[in-house]
Amino acid sequence: MMNIARIGIVTISDRASRGEYEDKGGPAIYTWFTRVLSSPWEASARVIPDEQSIIEATLIELSDVVGCSLIVTTGGTGPALRDVTPEATEAVCEKIMPGFGELMRTASLKIVPTAILSRQTAGIRGKSLIVNLPGKPSAIDDCLNAVFPAIPYCIDLVQGAYLESHPEQCTIFRPAHAKLKS
Repeated sequence: MMNIARIGIVTISDRASRGEYEDKGGPAIYTWFTRVLSSPWEASARVIPDEQSIIEATLIELSDVVGCSLIVTTGGTGPALRDVTPEATEAVCEKIMPGFGELMRTASLKIVPTAILSRQTAGIRGKSLIVNLPGKPSAIDDCLNAVFPAIPYCIDLVQGAYLESHPEQCTIFRPAHAKLKS
C-alpha cells in the first residue's frame, strides 16, 4: 500500500483570516501541487492571521500532529511591520535551509525588481520541510517551479513522505545513489 503524503498549505493574512479578502494564495498552491504531483497526497489547509505565535503554533501542529512532510506558507514574507512568517518559521525549525529563499528571490528577480524585498526562507522541523512562499499567485508558481525539483529529495533525507511528479510539469532531481521507495 502506498503512503499518502500530507502537505500543509498555510495562508498567512489578517484580512483573509477575517473573511475580508479572498484567499488566492492557498488555492494557487493547491492547484500547483494538483497539476505537478503524480504521487498520492492530501492537503491540510489553514488560513491564519499575521501573528507570530499563531503561525508558530500552526507550523508545529502541521508538522508534529498532522504529520505533514511538506508545509508551504504564503504571505507575510515582506518588510511590512506585520510580516513575521520568516521569524515564525525560524523559531520552530531545527535547521534553516537558506538556499530555498536565495533561489526563489533569484527566480523572482528575473520578473520583478522588488523581489529583493522578499524574506522567504525554509527550514526543517523533524520530518517536515517548511517553505515560505510569497503571497501573489503568479509569484507562488514562479517560486515553486524554481525550488520544487530539490524538495522531494530534501524530504527523503529527513525521512518524510516520498513525492513524485509528472516529469512534463516538473522534473524532480534525486542523485543516482538515492533509493526508490514504494
